[in-house]
Amino acid sequence: MRVYEVFVKKDGRNEFRHVGALEAATDELALVLAREVYLRRAEGDRLWVVRRDHVVAAPGDFVDPNADKPHRHHDGAAVAARRMAARQSPS
Repeated sequence: MRVYEVFVKKDGRNEFRHVGALEAATDELALVLAREVYLRRAEGDRLWVVRRDHVVAAPGDFVDPNADKPHRHHDGAAVAARRMAARQSPS
């Protein structure tokens, strides 16, 4: 038995979303099982079934270079403090 990850897309939306996983003996059986389990109530109209051993996963430290960029994600506190100080100082 192989493990498959199942993705579903509703027409008009841009992205597929992961809805779960299942085990099946063949690719064809995985498609049938995914349809019966995840699309019984018309939750989507597009279906992807991907063997888990074909998914390429990045190692844990792969995204570390992007974690240390606080200048890209700020809450505006520095700008608000600067504006508040400018309002309070005599001109």
